[in-house]
Amino acid sequence: MKTIKINWPNKTSSNCHPGVDWLKAAYDADIDIPTGCLGGSCGACEIEVNGEVVRACIATIPDSKELTVKFFSDPYW
Repeated sequence: MKTIKINWPNKTSSNCHPGVDWLKAAYDADIDIPTGCLGGSCGACEIEVNGEVVRACIATIPDSKELTVKFFSDPYW
């Protein structure tokens, strides 16, 4: 099965299979992504993946060669 390299904000990387939940991938890599509602409505878990903002609680790892994650910061919070 294909694995995706994920580069995390703390300068570490891990490998994961496409389709795995972002929160599970982060947990396995010892990365803490804040959560709130766990249903996608509050936005507390937003991360930036290759320049696109996703909500980690409802999104899965896309099929890609390599992904770079940054913590998204909303200027209005």
